[in-house]
Amino acid sequence: MRYFAVFFFFLLSSAAIAQDSKISATVINDLTLLPMADVSIININKVKGTTSNASGYFEIPAEVNDTLHISTLGYKSIKVRVTNDWVKTKSTKIRMTEKAYALEEVVINQYNLTGYLEIDYKIIPIKENYRYSISGLTSGYEAGEYSPNAFSRVMGSIFNPADMLYNFFGKKPTELKRLKEMKKDDAVKNLLASKFDRETLGALLGVTSTEISEILERCNYSESFIKTANDLQIMDAINDCYEEYKILKGKK
Repeated sequence: MRYFAVFFFFLLSSAAIAQDSKISATVINDLTLLPMADVSIININKVKGTTSNASGYFEIPAEVNDTLHISTLGYKSIKVRVTNDWVKTKSTKIRMTEKAYALEEVVINQYNLTGYLEIDYKIIPIKENYRYSISGLTSGYEAGEYSPNAFSRVMGSIFNPADMLYNFFGKKPTELKRLKEMKKDDAVKNLLASKFDRETLGALLGVTSTEISEILERCNYSESFIKTANDLQIMDAINDCYEEYKILKGKK
């Protein structure tokens, strides 16, 4: 009985250590070797996030084979696999490389404005987006600009059995479960709220930015929303669509 108690205590201690396992690292500029502050680090496997401090240092819960997504404005994002050596030494240095930007030509459309709001608002084109409410669902569907077949497009997209939503959501249930986990971590939410490139969200869900746009189109979100929403809003939109998909497919 005594040996059993010791063995049981050993198992509990091992489990506690595994749950509390953390690694640390210092992020530096690959060229200057100076520390980098406010770099975002997300453990994709555990959906936990943090940022580096003024010395470039960070700590994050992680185990062997977890993947960290590391990103910051103006630098190439990288993915780093956690190794046994890293877990044992607890700390390492991560180098980030600056992006090389090529400025593109910007075309500005000119409108002959008068300065009078009552007249100018008629000159500048305004796109309107419409959402349709469907009985049994908690939220509406955005169908873009008004047109005679807008509603039929909404319904066709939802109930088409060969729809891309079925193919996507049916094949990625594990990745989509991370959507709920993302909402529990403030560091992850704050990072997504500050991003508009779909890169981090795509890394967490295991999809490309193009696939994210296609998903939202099939969920009948307007083009303007897809282009202008931040990654946190996009995450909520995909989550809502996934929940509605489960209702329509009778899934739990």
